[in-house]
Amino acid sequence: MLKMFSTQINGLFKKIMEGEEFAFEDCARLLAQASIGDGTIYMHGFGEMQGILAEAICGEEPFPNAKPLYDESNTQVSLSIADRVLLFSRHSDDKEALKLAGQLRHDGIPFIAISTKIPSAEHSLDQLADVHIDLRLQKGLLPDDNGNRVGYPALMAALFVYYGIKFTLEEILSEYEQD
Repeated sequence: MLKMFSTQINGLFKKIMEGEEFAFEDCARLLAQASIGDGTIYMHGFGEMQGILAEAICGEEPFPNAKPLYDESNTQVSLSIADRVLLFSRHSDDKEALKLAGQLRHDGIPFIAISTKIPSAEHSLDQLADVHIDLRLQKGLLPDDNGNRVGYPALMAALFVYYGIKFTLEEILSEYEQD
């Protein structure tokens, strides 16, 4: 079972990499504006996607210029138009994520959303975000004995995207420092 899962997750990563190649670049450029200027990159994950923040803030290699969008008392930090926000959600139609995205859009704060695009959704993060990266994870990766699909690695897919954005941003910042 683990070997099949490994094969499927590698296929998912390849689909994300190939299908979202330009979006990675666009994300990194948008985030570089905050890193190079007077802004800060704020991050927030909904549900299990909160794991991204642990990696970005407390991990071995922290995300450049990143801070949590909410403080210890769960109050949203004050944002300026120089700041950028990175949102992670399982699905593009998540109600809480859409509420925050609408607020950011209203306030003129550029933001990036990472989620699985739900094609049938009336309201979707990909419609609101300046840049959206689709996790392309519509169902579990493996069939079980009852015909269901299991193994829905949303956080793993989001971490893959996180690293793609991080590496691309670091390349841009490195080139900027050399100039």
